[in-house]
Amino acid sequence: MEQESSRINEMQSDYNTAVEAWIGAIREEEALASGNHSVAEIDQWEHAHFHEEDLRNKAKAAKKTYEGALRSKFYGIPE
Repeated sequence: MEQESSRINEMQSDYNTAVEAWIGAIREEEALASGNHSVAEIDQWEHAHFHEEDLRNKAKAAKKTYEGALRSKFYGIPE
């Protein structure tokens, strides 16, 4: 039981870390979206969008893993 709780806590931490990274990427993209743009700045902005999308997908995957572990713990549904 303690090992399961430790594993779930680790999954929760992984999810929280992924969400915080995603939020940082959103803020980076937002900062690049402000003001006048040169061609180089537009390229940076587009790169920031792809980085944000990648981190969003990682956060969603971490959430799915964490939710699966909680369903297993509370409802006995296999992960």
